Amino acid sequence: MNILWSFRRCPYAMRARMALFLSEINYEHREIKLNNKPVEFISLSSSQTVPVFVTEKGKIIEEILDIMEWSLNRNDPLNLLDCDYLESNLLIKKNDTYFKYHLDRYKYASRYETEASRNSINIMHRNKAEKFIEMCERKLSNGNNLLHMRQTIADLAIFPFIRQFSNVEPNWWKNSKYKKTIKWLDECLESDLFNKIMDKHSIWKP
Repeated sequence: MNILWSFRRCPYAMRARMALFLSEINYEHREIKLNNKPVEFISLSSSQTVPVFVTEKGKIIEEILDIMEWSLNRNDPLNLLDCDYLESNLLIKKNDTYFKYHLDRYKYASRYETEASRNSINIMHRNKAEKFIEMCERKLSNGNNLLHMRQTIADLAIFPFIRQFSNVEPNWWKNSKYKKTIKWLDECLESDLFNKIMDKHSIWKP
């Protein structure tokens, strides 16, 4: 049996769960606490982060995009991989590097800054992160989704992180100028797919 080690609120783990669900691949879901990782998980993961996917043949896949592509290459009913591979990868990479860096410092300011500088640094990193949101807004001007009128792997890979951004200051986000991105995100969050993969699981025990 395939096994997915996951944490419900982790946006990377959301990516894996969405791809596996859409691919209709059966697997055992193993939910963990990030502050109390079981030894069975620690022994598998070199990075000590979720998600980690173990195929029924014992192959360990830790890179999230590898998990998504492994799943969708077996069954891709929505043709999520049918897009400009280079453009998609560049956009996801921008999300996972530049945007994620500033998102973390915007959302978790107390981890990175002194209390005295926290608010001003928060806003600085929000402003930096907005550069990526602005890019998404421009892309959404050409259609309903980031690369096409229909969803691609880029939409599934990116919206969990925009979700995190929107939750830091919900009122600011709701009243921001990013109307197309807000609409796109709301549609992603209201989808049956997202609601299904956000089902709660008990913490795994050996």
